[in-house]
Amino acid sequence: MSDPLSIVPQTPLTVGIAADHGGFALKHILAARIREAGHEVRDYGDHHAVPTDDYPDFVGPLARAVGGGEVERGIAICGSGVGASLVAGKVNGVRACLVHETFSARQGVEDDDLNLICLGGQVVGPAAAWELVQVFLAARFSGEERFRRRLAKVAALESRPAEGAP
Repeated sequence: MSDPLSIVPQTPLTVGIAADHGGFALKHILAARIREAGHEVRDYGDHHAVPTDDYPDFVGPLARAVGGGEVERGIAICGSGVGASLVAGKVNGVRACLVHETFSARQGVEDDDLNLICLGGQVVGPAAAWELVQVFLAARFSGEERFRRRLAKVAALESRPAEGAP
Protein backbone atom coordinates (compact mmCIF):
# COMPACT_ATOMS: atom_id res chain seq x y z
CA MET A 1 0.00 0.00 0.00
CA SER A 2 1.35 3.43 -0.91
CA ASP A 3 1.67 6.31 1.50
CA PRO A 4 -1.38 8.61 1.03
CA LEU A 5 0.80 11.68 1.60
CA SER A 6 3.46 10.67 -0.92
CA ILE A 7 4.43 13.34 -3.36
CA VAL A 8 3.76 12.23 -6.88
CA PRO A 9 4.48 15.46 -8.71
CA GLN A 10 2.76 16.06 -12.02
CA THR A 11 5.38 18.72 -12.55
CA PRO A 12 8.44 18.47 -10.32
CA LEU A 13 9.19 21.51 -8.19
CA THR A 14 12.52 23.19 -7.64
CA VAL A 15 12.96 23.19 -3.88
CA GLY A 16 15.62 25.12 -1.97
CA ILE A 17 16.77 23.91 1.41
CA ALA A 18 19.06 25.41 4.05
CA ALA A 19 20.03 24.71 7.64
CA ASP A 20 22.48 25.69 10.30
CA HIS A 21 24.04 23.21 12.73
CA GLY A 22 20.71 22.79 14.56
CA GLY A 23 19.00 21.49 11.44
CA PHE A 24 21.96 20.00 9.57
CA ALA A 25 21.08 16.32 10.05
CA LEU A 26 17.39 16.85 9.27
CA LYS A 27 18.27 18.84 6.14
CA HIS A 28 20.14 15.89 4.66
CA ILE A 29 17.33 13.45 5.43
CA LEU A 30 14.70 15.73 3.88
CA ALA A 31 16.79 16.62 0.83
CA ALA A 32 17.23 12.94 0.00
CA ARG A 33 13.50 12.23 0.42
CA ILE A 34 12.54 15.23 -1.72
CA ARG A 35 14.86 14.07 -4.51
CA GLU A 36 13.43 10.54 -4.26
CA ALA A 37 9.98 12.08 -4.70
CA GLY A 38 11.07 13.53 -8.05
CA HIS A 39 11.81 17.13 -7.19
CA GLU A 40 14.99 19.10 -7.85
CA VAL A 41 16.77 20.18 -4.65
CA ARG A 42 19.12 23.14 -4.36
CA ASP A 43 21.15 23.14 -1.16
CA TYR A 44 21.99 26.58 0.26
CA GLY A 45 24.11 25.18 3.09
CA ASP A 46 25.50 24.71 5.55
CA HIS A 47 27.48 21.98 3.79
CA HIS A 48 29.32 20.85 6.93
CA ALA A 49 28.16 20.47 10.51
CA VAL A 50 29.76 23.53 12.10
CA PRO A 51 28.53 24.16 15.67
CA THR A 52 29.36 27.87 15.51
CA ASP A 53 27.62 28.67 12.22
CA ASP A 54 24.82 31.26 12.05
CA TYR A 55 21.39 30.55 10.54
CA PRO A 56 21.16 33.92 8.68
CA ASP A 57 24.17 32.90 6.57
CA PHE A 58 22.18 30.03 5.02
CA VAL A 59 18.54 31.01 5.38
CA GLY A 60 19.20 34.45 3.87
CA PRO A 61 20.43 33.12 0.51
CA LEU A 62 17.60 30.56 0.46
CA ALA A 63 14.99 33.25 1.15
CA ARG A 64 16.45 35.48 -1.58
CA ALA A 65 16.24 32.52 -4.00
CA VAL A 66 12.59 31.97 -3.09
CA GLY A 67 11.74 35.68 -3.26
CA GLY A 68 13.57 36.01 -6.58
CA GLY A 69 11.87 33.01 -8.15
CA GLU A 70 15.03 30.89 -8.47
CA VAL A 71 13.27 28.12 -6.53
CA GLU A 72 9.55 27.53 -6.22
CA ARG A 73 9.50 26.48 -2.57
CA GLY A 74 11.93 26.68 0.31
CA ILE A 75 12.61 24.72 3.46
CA ALA A 76 14.65 26.41 6.20
CA ILE A 77 15.78 24.54 9.29
CA CYS A 78 17.49 25.71 12.47
CA GLY A 79 17.33 24.30 15.99
CA SER A 80 13.85 25.62 16.82
CA GLY A 81 12.78 27.01 13.45
CA VAL A 82 12.24 30.42 15.04
CA GLY A 83 15.48 31.99 13.83
CA ALA A 84 14.94 30.63 10.33
CA SER A 85 11.46 32.14 10.34
CA LEU A 86 12.79 35.52 11.48
CA VAL A 87 15.32 35.67 8.66
CA ALA A 88 13.05 34.38 5.90
CA GLY A 89 10.31 36.85 6.77
CA LYS A 90 12.66 39.79 6.13
CA VAL A 91 12.92 39.09 2.39
CA ASN A 92 10.38 40.64 0.01
CA GLY A 93 8.27 38.10 -1.80
CA VAL A 94 8.81 35.42 0.81
CA ARG A 95 5.83 34.12 2.73
CA ALA A 96 7.44 32.01 5.43
CA CYS A 97 6.09 30.40 8.54
CA LEU A 98 7.24 28.12 11.32
CA VAL A 99 5.12 24.98 10.99
CA HIS A 100 4.83 21.99 13.31
CA GLU A 101 1.55 20.42 12.14
CA THR A 102 0.01 19.44 8.81
CA PHE A 103 -3.05 21.73 8.85
CA SER A 104 -0.88 24.85 8.71
CA ALA A 105 1.49 23.27 6.18
CA ARG A 106 -1.45 22.79 3.79
CA GLN A 107 -3.63 25.77 4.67
CA GLY A 108 -0.67 28.13 4.63
CA VAL A 109 -0.11 27.34 0.96
CA GLU A 110 -3.78 27.13 -0.05
CA ASP A 111 -4.86 30.40 1.60
CA ASP A 112 -1.68 32.42 2.17
CA ASP A 113 0.50 31.24 -0.73
CA LEU A 114 3.19 30.12 1.74
CA ASN A 115 6.38 29.55 -0.23
CA LEU A 116 8.91 28.80 2.52
CA ILE A 117 8.39 26.47 5.46
CA CYS A 118 10.54 26.73 8.59
CA LEU A 119 11.20 23.70 10.76
CA GLY A 120 12.96 23.08 14.05
CA GLY A 121 15.58 20.39 13.63
CA GLN A 122 15.67 19.87 17.41
CA VAL A 123 11.89 20.07 17.76
CA VAL A 124 10.44 17.97 14.93
CA GLY A 125 11.65 14.45 14.26
CA PRO A 126 12.47 13.17 10.77
CA ALA A 127 9.18 11.31 10.23
CA ALA A 128 7.03 14.26 11.27
CA ALA A 129 9.20 16.68 9.28
CA TRP A 130 8.85 14.54 6.16
CA GLU A 131 5.08 14.49 6.58
CA LEU A 132 5.03 18.30 6.90
CA VAL A 133 7.22 18.73 3.82
CA GLN A 134 5.07 16.36 1.76
CA VAL A 135 1.91 18.28 2.64
CA PHE A 136 3.64 21.63 2.00
CA LEU A 137 4.96 20.59 -1.42
CA ALA A 138 1.71 18.95 -2.52
CA ALA A 139 -0.49 21.95 -1.62
CA ARG A 140 -1.38 24.62 -4.18
CA PHE A 141 -2.55 28.22 -3.70
CA SER A 142 -6.31 28.45 -4.27
CA GLY A 143 -6.09 31.90 -5.85
CA GLU A 144 -9.43 32.95 -4.36
CA GLU A 145 -10.09 36.68 -4.51
CA ARG A 146 -10.20 37.11 -0.72
CA PHE A 147 -6.78 35.50 -0.38
CA ARG A 148 -5.29 37.55 -3.22
CA ARG A 149 -6.69 40.70 -1.55
CA ARG A 150 -5.08 39.81 1.76
CA LEU A 151 -1.74 39.02 0.12
CA ALA A 152 -1.80 42.40 -1.65
CA LYS A 153 -2.09 44.02 1.78
CA VAL A 154 0.87 42.00 3.02
CA ALA A 155 2.92 43.02 -0.03
CA ALA A 156 2.05 46.67 0.64
CA LEU A 157 3.49 46.34 4.16
CA GLU A 158 6.78 45.07 2.70
CA SER A 159 7.24 48.26 0.72
CA ARG A 160 6.25 50.72 3.45
CA PRO A 161 8.89 52.02 5.91
CA ALA A 162 8.41 51.40 9.60
CA GLU A 163 6.73 54.10 11.71
CA GLY A 164 9.28 56.71 12.68
CA ALA A 165 11.82 55.52 10.11
CA PRO A 166 13.76 58.26 8.33
